[in-house]
Amino acid sequence: MRAIYKRELKSYFYSMTGYVFIAFVTMFIGIYFMATNMLGGYPYFSYTLGAILIILLIAIPVLTMKSMSEEHHSRTDQLLLTSPVSLWSVVMGKYLSMVTVFAIPMAISCLCPLIIKASGTAYLAEDYGAILTFFLLGCVYIAIGLFISSLTESQLIAAAGTFGVLLLLTLWPNLISFIPTSARDSLIGLLLLLTLLAFVLYRLTGCAPLSFGLEAAGAAALAAVYFYKKSLLDRALTHLLGKIVLADVFNTVVNDHILDLGGLLYYVSAAFIMLFLTVQTIEKRRWS
Repeated sequence: MRAIYKRELKSYFYSMTGYVFIAFVTMFIGIYFMATNMLGGYPYFSYTLGAILIILLIAIPVLTMKSMSEEHHSRTDQLLLTSPVSLWSVVMGKYLSMVTVFAIPMAISCLCPLIIKASGTAYLAEDYGAILTFFLLGCVYIAIGLFISSLTESQLIAAAGTFGVLLLLTLWPNLISFIPTSARDSLIGLLLLLTLLAFVLYRLTGCAPLSFGLEAAGAAALAAVYFYKKSLLDRALTHLLGKIVLADVFNTVVNDHILDLGGLLYYVSAAFIMLFLTVQTIEKRRWS
């Protein structure tokens, strides 16, 4: 893994992608820091991070678009797939190299709370908690971009797909407000989600009895709940979909200045799930 990590990290700076990414993110941090904290007089650096969250929707796809798709396009992925290194080592080496590039502007941003402190009142614990949460959220976004890059050999499709998914996640809280909340609508929505999960499981494992057996068991359980205690399904779909709003944990830190340890664990878990899906996608391609 160390050799892959070093190779990938060097490639980001040989191709200028790393320099452009670091300069782009650092530039916007500096602009919003001057406007919000220095000129605006806000004592919390977390406000600046909240303002530049939208910048990640542009920066992260540029960083992740070539991570796996370039290997697939140039067919050098065959060397990785047949090497004695495990797929987890390959994926983690690539992932950690991108996390390292992202960590550089985050390390630079750690100076900003100290500048605020030197100028007046500052809340260092809250600000560094916000930086940590922002960094972990970015790590989740990178894991999503890595997974999407593993699905295609086109860097442009990978970048556009990652941008689309991150934009959808950003708009998700507003979108779920349009979803019907009745028990019947929740049942239909949950059955559709169950079918989608069964299809994804089938694509990853190739085991139809397992995938559709779980779908049948889940459908039977939902039907039983609907007929015996319908009230349990009221707003069930919106509550479930609301759990995947990634930015909520970070927004809690920005607005309430409270570090949510459970939320940080949620970010780590979400990144792990996306890395697991990436490994499964590559594993399936290895044997196809």
